[in-house]
Amino acid sequence: MLLRTVYTKAIRDRWLAMVIAVTVLALFLLYTMALYREIDLSIYTDLPESMRVLVGIAEGADAASLSYSVMLNFTAALTLAGLAISMGAASIAGEERKGTLGLLLSNPRTRSRVLVGKSASMVTLTVLGGAVLLAAGYGVPSLLEVEIGDSHVGATMVHLVLNALFYGFLATAVGAWTGNRSLASGVSGGILIVSYFAVGLLPLDPDLAGLARAFPWYYFDRSDPLVNGFGWSHLAVLGGGIVVLGALALVGVNRRDLRSRSVARTPLDQLRANPVTRAVFDRLAGSARVSRLWVKTTSEHQGLLIVTAVVMFFMMGVLLGPMYVAIEDNLVRVAGDLPEAVLAIAGGGDLGTPEGFYRIETFALSAPIAVMIVSIVIGARGLAGEEAQRTMGLLLANPIRRSTVVVQQALAMVVYAVVVGLATFGGVTVGSLISNLDLSIPAVAATSGLVTLLGLVFGALALALGAATGRVRVAVYGAVGVALASHLVNAYLPLSDRFAPYARWTPNYYYLSSDPLINGMPWAHGAVLAALVVVIVGAAVVLFNQRDIRSG
Repeated sequence: MLLRTVYTKAIRDRWLAMVIAVTVLALFLLYTMALYREIDLSIYTDLPESMRVLVGIAEGADAASLSYSVMLNFTAALTLAGLAISMGAASIAGEERKGTLGLLLSNPRTRSRVLVGKSASMVTLTVLGGAVLLAAGYGVPSLLEVEIGDSHVGATMVHLVLNALFYGFLATAVGAWTGNRSLASGVSGGILIVSYFAVGLLPLDPDLAGLARAFPWYYFDRSDPLVNGFGWSHLAVLGGGIVVLGALALVGVNRRDLRSRSVARTPLDQLRANPVTRAVFDRLAGSARVSRLWVKTTSEHQGLLIVTAVVMFFMMGVLLGPMYVAIEDNLVRVAGDLPEAVLAIAGGGDLGTPEGFYRIETFALSAPIAVMIVSIVIGARGLAGEEAQRTMGLLLANPIRRSTVVVQQALAMVVYAVVVGLATFGGVTVGSLISNLDLSIPAVAATSGLVTLLGLVFGALALALGAATGRVRVAVYGAVGVALASHLVNAYLPLSDRFAPYARWTPNYYYLSSDPLINGMPWAHGAVLAALVVVIVGAAVVLFNQRDIRSG
């Protein structure tokens, strides 16, 4: 019975992030395939071999295989692996970090049963996420009437799911042996990123190609399942690795003494314990419980944050600079052939200029989606998630005002959004510098700041919806639905002179309408977005103060 309870509770705690991720990935697949069927794909297939290999673009790819390569072999693979890392790191080390593992183990069940229940939930959610993406992989081309040819979408998805589970069980094993959630997320996320780049770049040098076999990503990608189907030997390596890591996790959690404190003793704690400095640092730090609430929240989705920030820095920032240089002539040639509606949904801009290229490829969709993912996850789970887990009553039993809880959760949301915004700024800046694109660094900073504020608007909306209803599902679907409607309205209304003025009523209008990559920060627009965040968070405070917390 406990195994089922642990299993279902873990699924209930973690399903939200998976739903958001696969929904966004499916929509992004729809967008990319719709775009690729309208343009001359030579701008991608003519890339230098090193870039094509790194991103996974086959020579002579068509619209379907190019979309699958970019979305499944790259974006979806990294996203699902990041989510699995987050779940694996939370399975034992996360419970230990929160101080709840001891309570869980006070039941007459073994540590092994708890670990198996947590691991089973990770497998279930990852497989279900893969199933949704598989349905999208077949449904999207059917909807768009795009031929998929001999693409093996099912084989690709099996490789993708096993690859994600490998990193998830790696995080589980590290967490089980160390009890340190940050270490589990950091080690697993680091191996994921290093493995991705090593497998993409080492084969370019014949003398180093053999070393790629030492990295897990090799057994996901190198057999090219999209073209060749199931790579059974590679799947066996990934499956065997999962079994070994699962066994190591079982040994680790059963052999190690569990830490009795949920929070490590920090230098601030030591200064507060010293009679000489206690008074000063008590005043500076305030209540220990309150000061750590936002830290607790930010620690619960580190895997998602790491992967999102790394993708925005390297893939959507640094790599796009050399990519633009490699295909600049082709971009200039096809820039005028894109339909106006396609350019509108892609954010507008001149694809033949560095500013327009980064606007369309990074800032129009990728960056807003990245910031919204982390903001909406934190916003929805900050209040509604605590209530769904029945921990809000325990939290409010402490001498903490409801308004303080809302503000602390909003602070955690701001931290995550700012990290992704900074990663985007850093990646685009580095990409511009190494490729001599002469992008204005202040303009890049302005655009990155605006996308951070835009994401926070919808994260604050999720927070407010959660405060009003106590329902995670309402918070997520409501915020995502409004964000999608805002993007579409802002994209298409300006195509009509009659309806163009109404676009000003959407938050997205105050993001890219002034072309900040060229013109710099539009302070009035930034102020509007910042004011929206403050007003919506304020509304969340009022709504949360007025509502009875659900007790059952």
